[in-house]
Amino acid sequence: MLALQRATHATLQVLSAELVDLDLTASEINALANLADGRGRTVSELGAAVGTRPTTLTSVLDRLERRGHITRGTRPGDRRAVLIGLTPSGRSAATTIRQAIAALEHRAFDGLPDDAIAHLRTALEALTEIPS
Repeated sequence: MLALQRATHATLQVLSAELVDLDLTASEINALANLADGRGRTVSELGAAVGTRPTTLTSVLDRLERRGHITRGTRPGDRRAVLIGLTPSGRSAATTIRQAIAALEHRAFDGLPDDAIAHLRTALEALTEIPS
């Protein structure tokens, strides 16, 4: 677990340096990366995707909305659910973020056997499923 902590911090440092021009926090980068597929998500869905409680995510979304990267709307058929979507500037930032993540992943995993990468992905998915 300590190795995972170190890898997380190293990854965040590299991404922050590579994405410095976007002027985003690690939490904002994470949120936009998880919205990069263009599919709108409720606050609860996005919270689950980024690994944080919806109440914690609210301030991140407030900042992203003020900067014009996201919109908040309602889900058709359920006006109570707040739906988070990307604006054109948000889509641009999210694309840049996903490209930086893909490039970092490529550099980190270059030369590793495919089965080792598959096992790592499986282990990471298992860690995200641990009940609180």
